[in-house]
Formats: sequence, C-alpha cells, structure tokens
Amino acid sequence: MGYSRAVVKGGWCFVSGVTGYDYTTMTMPDGIADQARNCFATIASVLEQGGFTMQDIVRVQYTVTDAAYVDALTPVLGNALGEIRPAATMVIAGLIRPEMKIEIEVTAFKG
Repeated sequence: MGYSRAVVKGGWCFVSGVTGYDYTTMTMPDGIADQARNCFATIASVLEQGGFTMQDIVRVQYTVTDAAYVDALTPVLGNALGEIRPAATMVIAGLIRPEMKIEIEVTAFKG
C-alpha cells in the first residue's frame, strides 16, 4: 500500500491519520487523553517538518472507537487547538488494532 505520513502540495499539508503511539518508544498509553496528546505531538512535529504550524490547521477528523471517550477527550482537544478553529468531524468507528482508541487526521493551509 502507498503511504506517506504527510504530503505537502503548494500551500497545503495533508497529514495522514495519527494514532496515540509514542513513536520514540513504540508504546501506547491506555487512556484516550494520553493517546490524543501523543497524536497532537506527532502532528505538530510532522507539520513543523513540512514548514507548517498547528495554527495552520484548517480541518481535522477524529476517529474515536467509543462515544463514551468523548468527555475525557474534549479537554485535550481544547488544549491542543486553543483558538484554532478548524472544520472538524468526529466519527465513532473501529481502528485496526485493539489498543488504538483514537486516530486524528489534519489538513493545514498556508494562504
């Protein structure tokens, strides 16, 4: 399968879905909040490597495995995005590994 962590085209950066692994240790925390924090750390790093920042995010899609996680997740989303107000979609669906509770995909734009 073809795959890139992110693709930059002109002023756009499309970041593939990121799960909650700590990629330095390849460990996955148990809790949704810690998984989401890891997702955003990876996303911030990827954006930086592509010449973008978190403030450039214009769209985000969250895939969460259980609606019961949303209350624990919401404060993390607020902390990560702050005043950034991207168009957002949250989907409740299964992910490819049982330890994964969230996957976050973003699109960034530098206009």
